[in-house]
Amino acid sequence: MNPSAEKNREKYLAMLMVAVEEARAGLAEGGIPIGAALFDREGRLLGKGRNRRVQEGDPSVHGETDAFRKAGRQRTYRDKIMVTTLAPCWYCSGLVRQFGIGTVVVGESVNFQGGIDWLRENGIEVVDLGSEECVRMLAKFIADHPEVWKEDIGED
Repeated sequence: MNPSAEKNREKYLAMLMVAVEEARAGLAEGGIPIGAALFDREGRLLGKGRNRRVQEGDPSVHGETDAFRKAGRQRTYRDKIMVTTLAPCWYCSGLVRQFGIGTVVVGESVNFQGGIDWLRENGIEVVDLGSEECVRMLAKFIADHPEVWKEDIGED
């Protein structure tokens, strides 16, 4: 972890708990346990959301897109922090890149690597907290519902 990320680790862990609560809520609704939240640099919550693809039958409602939409319009995103329980998929990585979100804090990238290397290559600061809780929650869901997980990541 780089020195800036290490300095902000406690702040990022607190932000991650907002995303984890969203993931738990999604799981309780019968959905995929992935949560996200968008914060400003001072740590003020702008919007939070969860993967609601199953609940709403809408393949575009990923955790990051849900949080982004709920945050509403911002003048700039370069100073914003997207916190997500799982490394963002290509769709959500594209959202981060398109709007120039400056920092992405990831709960885990064990179950799914997503586009974090691509984000880093394109100048986005990515901090992977390696949360065991996030790893366990999604791993259990994948084991219990492999067909739903494969649909979510676009695999047959």
